[in-house]
Amino acid sequence: MSTGMISKPKFSQDQSVRFIGGKGKVKGLNSEPGGWLYMVEMEMGPEPEMGRIGYETTVVLSEVDLLA
Repeated sequence: MSTGMISKPKFSQDQSVRFIGGKGKVKGLNSEPGGWLYMVEMEMGPEPEMGRIGYETTVVLSEVDLLA
């Protein structure tokens, strides 16, 4: 029987990260067979005239797509 080792995640909850297309904060992470996936909440741009209901976008990115 073989056991796979799960590597330690490179980024942590609420850590600020950069990626192609923007910046954001890690809001969640999941271990996957190929590595870690991160749910990143993108930074909000300027508030529009009609106001804002919530955060604009959350993206799911792999560890190789992120920079501290």
